[in-house]
Amino acid sequence: MDAEERARLPGYREEAVVRHFDAPEALDTRFYEVRAKSILNRVPESSQVPFRWTINPIRGCSHACAYCFARPTHKYLDFDAGRDFEREIVVKVNAPELLRAELARPSWTREHVALGTNTDPYQWAEGRYKLMPGIWEAMRDAANPCSILTKSPLLLRDLPLMGQIAERTEFSAALSVPTLDEKAWRASEPRSPNPRARLEAVAELTRAGIRTGVLVAPLMPGINDAPEQIAPILEMASAAGAAYVTGIALHLRGDVRGLFFDWLRDNRPDLVDRYKRLYQRGAYAHPDERRRLTELVKGPERPSGEFMRGRANDSDAGEPREPGVRNTSHWVPDQGRLF
Repeated sequence: MDAEERARLPGYREEAVVRHFDAPEALDTRFYEVRAKSILNRVPESSQVPFRWTINPIRGCSHACAYCFARPTHKYLDFDAGRDFEREIVVKVNAPELLRAELARPSWTREHVALGTNTDPYQWAEGRYKLMPGIWEAMRDAANPCSILTKSPLLLRDLPLMGQIAERTEFSAALSVPTLDEKAWRASEPRSPNPRARLEAVAELTRAGIRTGVLVAPLMPGINDAPEQIAPILEMASAAGAAYVTGIALHLRGDVRGLFFDWLRDNRPDLVDRYKRLYQRGAYAHPDERRRLTELVKGPERPSGEFMRGRANDSDAGEPREPGVRNTSHWVPDQGRLF
């Protein structure tokens, strides 16, 4: 790891150190090491989520999911929502120490903190920077309630720490598995971990006593919504002991809409006209289509109070944000309803 250059990002007082890694998965990716001013992001009271705080140790995401709702957040850093979101990754290298200090404040009341509400904290960069063990240690030592949503079985590396947190306070995990279909997975999530490995992680977390669910999202008409595509996920989730399974329909907000339609033209041109009709009213598909999609997922127990990610705006406290955009997260309950 040799520092090749420095860059100044909007909202950061210090210059970022820009690094490259000699690894096949990261040859054309730049990693911007920054020191954040704060790490706990407050969610506005108007939000319908059951928690008020989130943490996003990494901005941008190398999973490169075509549908990712978080892509426009990269524009706050003067990057674009397309390639830059996938290849210009911002890493908050002081996240663990900053979190420990913030959790120790007398004013902190040990509210629930959610991770993975924007970009995945267990994406490729975490394998090199190893920020999450320090974050979990801070949570454990403060006995602070928390949860994690991810697409990566890399979280199993930190299973002992998660178990220690669960012994002291409320902790839960969830794995996102939109599809097991090889073609759909590789086309829509080109650099994400194998979805079957994600379900294996659900089984291992469950065996360790961690309450773990599965998010089948987004459900994309004509791409991953066929019964023969969804049934194997439900079967494997049940076999893995998943506490719940949630299905949520695709939404296309802001820049994501144009990017997703570009993806459709390249990968599924036969669906372009269908999606134009479905999303002619805006970010959400026609209500009848949303109801159809969410009814497709009939998994195991769906206890009330269990929440999963819907969409989020990562504008960390003290960090750059688009004018007029609040630091907010909009989540949906496990029944899969869209607000």
